[in-house]
Amino acid sequence: MRARSLVAAALLAGCASTPPGTMPASRSTDPALDAAGEPLRHLLTSRPALRDAVARAAELRLQVVLGVIEPGSDGRPVLRQHTYRAGAEYFYPASAVKLFAAVAALERLHELADESGLPVDVDTPLAFSPLFPGETVRDADPTNLAGGTITVRHELRKLFLVSDNEAFNRLYELVGQDRLAASLARAGLGTARLVHRLSVVRTAEENRQMPRVELRVPPEDGGPLVLPERRTAPLPPPPPVPGLAVGTAYFAGDQKLAGPMDFAPKNRFSLVDLQRGLCAVVRPDVDCGGAAYSLTDADRALLHEAMSQFPRQSANPVYDPAAYPDSWSKLLLPGLEKRLPRDRFRIDNKFGQAYGFSTENAWVVDAATGRGFFLAATLYTNADGVLNDDAYDYASVATPFFTALGESLAEWFWPEGASAQPKNR
Repeated sequence: MRARSLVAAALLAGCASTPPGTMPASRSTDPALDAAGEPLRHLLTSRPALRDAVARAAELRLQVVLGVIEPGSDGRPVLRQHTYRAGAEYFYPASAVKLFAAVAALERLHELADESGLPVDVDTPLAFSPLFPGETVRDADPTNLAGGTITVRHELRKLFLVSDNEAFNRLYELVGQDRLAASLARAGLGTARLVHRLSVVRTAEENRQMPRVELRVPPEDGGPLVLPERRTAPLPPPPPVPGLAVGTAYFAGDQKLAGPMDFAPKNRFSLVDLQRGLCAVVRPDVDCGGAAYSLTDADRALLHEAMSQFPRQSANPVYDPAAYPDSWSKLLLPGLEKRLPRDRFRIDNKFGQAYGFSTENAWVVDAATGRGFFLAATLYTNADGVLNDDAYDYASVATPFFTALGESLAEWFWPEGASAQPKNR
């Protein structure tokens, strides 16, 4: 009991000292690591896979943000973020941005209900009209066992459970690039940019085009509600960020082009803001560094369920656990459960992986006490330097890194488990 009370005190004090159960801090030869302070500096030097990544930090574009919740001066808890190389260079956030499309879609439904007076909600069937050549009306989803329609509820679940790209694109089109930007700005995340669909090649102008969307409210309730096809105005130029040229070559279709790929036109998000945005969803009681989202308790419950479930636990849609094991979308899970039983913790997260970048944005909470921590991390693993060749070093570098980080986080946050024998899984 004495050790646990000391850990709680250290957490409430912002983890200024290393909690019991961890190795003593030591100085390093990395100024950025020393500047990170404890406990992050210890966490990143506690295992070989982590030390190896730190030794190659610039090559791997390694960035880590650990967030802890502390008492605020006005009585409201606040998020304190410990950072290692945060913002040092660009990273491609990939599917980690889908969280913010989900939030914006829920906010948009509330706006539409208020503006129209119609009973629009997450279960309202949606129909998307053709916009580009080759498209047809999209109004059915056979994976939705509750009627076979496209709904925001079902798209959200697919988006988090298996990171479905089409689900993201549908929410992107429902909300629009401009309203996505406005949602981010309202939450104090205005430097982020969500400017394109995923897994389909569109020009910048095409990504500003939104199809006609019909919200099929029943006629007896005054429906349907139709959103006309529209083109959004270009967003203001983003602030500069280093490292937008990535790799030494890349494939465009079947053609290999020499030279780095330019990520200037692509989505971007700082790791600090990714974490702050997640904090605002899962801990609305905390000052996460920006304004609150316009979400109801029911919205948050829907997001929490989708973020925390494993694909095998989903009754709708249904997924094959052989294709989507528990660790498929939760990069810290293998390491955490080396030290802790599964029922001891819960993970609300959204990861992303593309172009050699692996990014995790997670809230890990003690299921018994409700205490938790935020962890956001990204690294780039592409030894051959070629993008779009599907020869990235996810399994050999990224997975061991996140597994080691999860195990070290478990030892730090639950020091009583530090003496347990590691479980081979």
